Amino acid sequence: MKMKKISGLAILGLMMLSCGSQPKVDGYVLKGNIEGLPDGTHVQLVPVSHDSELPFADTTVVNGQFVFTGKMEEPRAFHLLVKDAYGSRNLMLENAQMEVTGKLVAKKESDGGVSYNLSSLSVKGSPLSARYDSLLSARTYLDSLYVSNARKFAVFDSLMMAAYKSKDQAKIKELRQSADGKARAEADKVFFGTVDSLYHQVVMANKDSFWGPLMMISFTGYLSEDMKPWYEALSSAAKESYYGQKVKEELYPAGKEGTVVPDFKVKDKSGKEVALSTLRQGKKYVLIDFWASWCNPCRKEIPNLKKLYAQYSEKGFEIVSISIDQKKADWEKALKEEGLPWPNFLDETGVAALYKVKFVPTMYLINADGVMVGENLRGEALAEKLKELFQ
Repeated sequence: MKMKKISGLAILGLMMLSCGSQPKVDGYVLKGNIEGLPDGTHVQLVPVSHDSELPFADTTVVNGQFVFTGKMEEPRAFHLLVKDAYGSRNLMLENAQMEVTGKLVAKKESDGGVSYNLSSLSVKGSPLSARYDSLLSARTYLDSLYVSNARKFAVFDSLMMAAYKSKDQAKIKELRQSADGKARAEADKVFFGTVDSLYHQVVMANKDSFWGPLMMISFTGYLSEDMKPWYEALSSAAKESYYGQKVKEELYPAGKEGTVVPDFKVKDKSGKEVALSTLRQGKKYVLIDFWASWCNPCRKEIPNLKKLYAQYSEKGFEIVSISIDQKKADWEKALKEEGLPWPNFLDETGVAALYKVKFVPTMYLINADGVMVGENLRGEALAEKLKELFQ
């Protein structure tokens, strides 16, 4: 499938949008005038971050209106959201008279929850929010490409899902080798290449200010190892900014080698609860592998892990993979596609936060006593370490 080429002029316009000057205000006033939110609804501002952040501010709706007031030392990015509901609207909170307007309709989700299309809301009075919207429009463009692919390959995807559910390996192989299967694989390859390319262009075009590192955080759920060159290309001012420091902490976390890792409990696909202390019983070394279905470097590392598992599993080597996927269906689909032969779990209990995981893939190698003997070893580095340990 041929993908639409991204217009260089359009990207340049997207990246170089400038903000007009406005009079300074001593503090911020963020007013909301939104139709469709019942009285008593809690509206919150939650920092844009890869950490588990508590709400920065919380207020309630009265007659379709709400207000936040305060003073910012410097502009910060936030998610505007409705408490206990799906959906959010990104904005920059700055010392200005700001207003959020629009109409919302509650939508019932399959899990019984409620969602709102908050991204449709209009934000006025904030030049920085206008710039943020412009930069984030790169993600909107990619979302449209993703939906286009999903529609084009809807029949193929449904056939593949049916084959996975019935565990029909012959059918899965047949579908993968079919013309549609090859086209789907190529479309995915092009799509993810476009994602990396466009995100990189936006970050590099804004590498001299806080916008560069902020967009690294805003575009992704976790920062991956291959984004370190992006950080290194940022200017000193960008690195020293609040968001530059956040990116550095995530990409270069403090080492843990030689420490005893905390125990944790996770649930497998069937809902059975298992503790790390149980998983390492009878094992000499355990690799704790944090990954996600959407993480390309994670998926690329799997063949190497399978090879090492086949080589050392009978000698006392175990792998425990913990997915940080938000949706269980995405995790289960990836498990079927990859056929991982070791214990796999979905992080529903905050294990990644407990281990201060800042990006994926993140791997911790521990011994039988739970002591860290290696961290973030991949490819040849992991192979050499296991060879050394099992000699």
